[in-house]
Amino acid sequence: MIPQTPNLRSELVDTLSAQIEAGDLKPGERLPTEQAIMEATGVSRTIVREALASLRAKGMITTRQGLGAFVSHDPTPRVFSILSADLESIEEVLQVLELRIGIEAEAVGLAAQRRTAEDLARMTAHLDEMDHAIEAGGYGADEDFAFHRAILTATGNPYYARLFDTFGRAMIPRQWSRLSPMTEAERRRHNARVRKEHRAILAAIETGNARAARTALRQHLGASARRFALLRQRKADV
Repeated sequence: MIPQTPNLRSELVDTLSAQIEAGDLKPGERLPTEQAIMEATGVSRTIVREALASLRAKGMITTRQGLGAFVSHDPTPRVFSILSADLESIEEVLQVLELRIGIEAEAVGLAAQRRTAEDLARMTAHLDEMDHAIEAGGYGADEDFAFHRAILTATGNPYYARLFDTFGRAMIPRQWSRLSPMTEAERRRHNARVRKEHRAILAAIETGNARAARTALRQHLGASARRFALLRQRKADV
């Protein structure tokens, strides 16, 4: 029985993935019907369909019109990805931020050493666009994503940007505002802090100071992690 937690879809994905990886569900074998999964786990049809879509996106199952879902003949996930639907809990957000710090802290140091004038112009433009988006009442998530991706591009190592692309815009904390609603005053303070952090990263890259760039990047993502950790604690205390 899947426990009734706020993260039912991920729980079901983990359960089915474990059964596939353990060989309990073999390559080519048909998965139980949606109704059977619902009855076995107690989750809704929507949750079941979202879980199957996630497994399909990971390449672990295939679907056949009118026949149902089947374990792929090569069920090992071929592509690592982080989908927006994967981030349903604060704990998952914190895990993604931890991953980002590990990747981007090294990348930003390389970017500081290798960036070109074109890279700097691109990063500056993205931050300016993010400022405009926030002033217009938005969150600037797309512009934020573009800025961080430009840093990875500036490393001169295309694999960094390709890795980031597999994550998509789900990586940007502004997309997770539903987990941490803010008042208008809090939003203004948050945006001012984020703007300052981004500009500090850019300044360090511009001067070619790899150590300062890594420090600024860690401070930026670390601040987001601390905010969500505090929110997690508040929810645990309720």
